[in-house]
Amino acid sequence: MQTVGHWINGQSVAAPEDARLGEVFNPATGKVVRRVALASADQVREAISAAAQAFPGWRDTSLAKRSNIVFRFRELLNERKPELAAIITEEHGKILSDALGEVSRGQEVVEFACGMPHLLKGGFTENASTDIDVHSVRQPLGVSAIIAPFNFPAMVPMWFFPVAIAAGNTVVLKPSEKDPSAANWLAELWTEAGLPDGVFNVVHGDKEAVDTLLTDPQVSSVSFVGSTPIAKYVYEQATGTGKRVQALGGAKNHMLVLPDADLDLAADAAVSAGYGAAGERCMAISAVVAVDSIADELVSKIAERARSLRVGDGTGDTDMGPLITAAHRDKVAGYIDAGEEAGAEMVVDGRTAQTDSDNSGFFLHPTLLDQVKPEMTVYTDEIFGPVLSVVRVNSYTEGVDLINSNPYGNGTAIFTNDGGAARRFANEVQVGMIGVNVPIPVPMSYYSFGGWKNSLFGDTHAHGMEGVHFFTRGKVITSRWLDPSHAGLQLGFPTNA
Repeated sequence: MQTVGHWINGQSVAAPEDARLGEVFNPATGKVVRRVALASADQVREAISAAAQAFPGWRDTSLAKRSNIVFRFRELLNERKPELAAIITEEHGKILSDALGEVSRGQEVVEFACGMPHLLKGGFTENASTDIDVHSVRQPLGVSAIIAPFNFPAMVPMWFFPVAIAAGNTVVLKPSEKDPSAANWLAELWTEAGLPDGVFNVVHGDKEAVDTLLTDPQVSSVSFVGSTPIAKYVYEQATGTGKRVQALGGAKNHMLVLPDADLDLAADAAVSAGYGAAGERCMAISAVVAVDSIADELVSKIAERARSLRVGDGTGDTDMGPLITAAHRDKVAGYIDAGEEAGAEMVVDGRTAQTDSDNSGFFLHPTLLDQVKPEMTVYTDEIFGPVLSVVRVNSYTEGVDLINSNPYGNGTAIFTNDGGAARRFANEVQVGMIGVNVPIPVPMSYYSFGGWKNSLFGDTHAHGMEGVHFFTRGKVITSRWLDPSHAGLQLGFPTNA
């Protein structure tokens, strides 16, 4: 059986004979399709050293050349993204169209990074004082570690590494060991695009690999996306060793539906945002907050749509695939059990539906719970599965208070036809990313992605200008030149090489 190895210093590195191995499943069949090498601390340090050695040369490569390589990577990715999507579907389980969408959203950040020469422009002041000029520059940090989750094996790494690389940093990526192959595919594509050896490295592993990245003195920055407890751990460990850190944590995203909303639009949005990718999205809507008298009708419309979803292998004609592992499926089912036992009304039960003739995959069908109370674990915890909870409130104010009292502040949405209510909501709600009649308000690449409260540790969000600032640091130079030198005759056409 194939074993997924590491990618260090521009080449694939096979697992040594004594390597610890993890199993990679096809969630739709429940079968092991390959194994993955789990790196030792020494192997992680080998990748870090390769990145550190490559950094001076890559930092001093002209912006024009760096941008050309990033653009070539973008072109190759655009030509071959169906290959990457197929890898994601096999190892993660999400349907093929969703996997293609993931790659496309990641590609947007690559396109943003192609503009790095403009994004890194500094300021200049002539004669700030007599015969003295002042200018500013932004320079790369060094070795950037990226620790990515299983739910977006291509898009989440691409939130970070295009910006880091275009800005002149080198990268060590540690993807999830549950779906590792996408990272190696991306590494090979970088090499094909002309990226020098050592600039982009991939190590697979578990806590041993993560802890090595967090503590190694050659690593300058750490970017992380995952659950809140681990994000907090990553932030504390890495900042404790002097690293710059952006750690994006978990979420409990609410969708507030006002009485004047288009309920068909709201029901479509709730189902799409709640059950897409089997709910394994940090931006998934998991709590629908129904205001006043519309709750019964809204729940009925959501239930009708949830029951119509086709669940199965992501390569087929389906709307939703399996969950990532059997253990995770069972954990999500346990939350449904707890919600029902606590008194929530079971409207659509996804635990008993059959998907395969032999029921071998890690499937759990869409589940809808009504009359959910804020003290129930099905509401308080991030479930990360196809479970939608309906919480009923009496007013707009009660709904906003519910959202603001939640410890998470990642994403939220309001559905209404009242512009004043929408504007007030955007101003009052204590959440980092807000949608108005948009259920999954993921910003475009030239804005920045990230939440508030326990959804973010560190001060900097992903991609956009905040991402550029995260992967660079500023210098201000004050200079006086009394005797300008002569460069000699140069009659050739100037180039940007």
